[in-house]
Amino acid sequence: MRKFTLIKKNKTMYTQLDIESHFDGKLKIAYLNQPDTMNALTKPSLGDLKDFIKECSDDPTVRCVAISGRGRAFCSGQNLDDAFVQGNDHHDDDIIRRIVTDYYNPLVLEITRCKKPVVALVNGPAVGAGAMLALICDFVLANNKAYFSQAFSNIGLIPDTGGTYFLPKLLGRQLANYLAFTGKKLSAEESKSYGLVAEVFTEEEFNSKSMEILEKVSNMPTVGLKLTKKAFANSYNNTLKEQLELEGDLQQEAAETEDFKEGVQAFLQKRKPEYKGK
Repeated sequence: MRKFTLIKKNKTMYTQLDIESHFDGKLKIAYLNQPDTMNALTKPSLGDLKDFIKECSDDPTVRCVAISGRGRAFCSGQNLDDAFVQGNDHHDDDIIRRIVTDYYNPLVLEITRCKKPVVALVNGPAVGAGAMLALICDFVLANNKAYFSQAFSNIGLIPDTGGTYFLPKLLGRQLANYLAFTGKKLSAEESKSYGLVAEVFTEEEFNSKSMEILEKVSNMPTVGLKLTKKAFANSYNNTLKEQLELEGDLQQEAAETEDFKEGVQAFLQKRKPEYKGK
């Protein structure tokens, strides 16, 4: 079996996450680390995750970011005890709005604006906000035992964590409505067939195959990937003319990077490029 680089764990800065560093710091993986609640999200874990993504985005050493879960689940969504018990204690009738606007929305924006690729490693059930946490990442790699459920409707809520924005764009109006209204569980394979998941691996292969992909992305021209993310994000609102103009601007920016020059030289010299992420 293939061996990977030394793993370093940081358990001091983030109390709700287990952080791994691979490939000389080029890859950082954050594991939601509350397996007894199937990694249900709390205000502290949402805050830690937002801060982790921002730190990785700003760290020039980091070139790829991943999110996963410890134990048998990826994430079971919002921890309702955390929301309602604390809300009742403080007599806060607006607790749901406050959790969404103060904790979920900043995390969604941090992930979608991250200057590095953000990959979801879905190792098990991803439910409600947990499903959307995966789907707002740049792409999803899933264990074949995983499933996804927009379970918000089961307790009378609407999809949040960017769900009402991304689901119609990912699935189209009909299927987005169907899954949001019914909360139907989608297997990893079904999710891949709908374009929600990039790759599905068996339980035995999941870690090694995912790490191979993450290693590749960690060694790609990072600035070019950041500019690709920016172009795709702007395509939601741009006209074709505006998008073509943006492509010209971003292509020029990409062509001025060290990695572009290295890529051209490596092609001409018939060798493998060694990108630095600059």
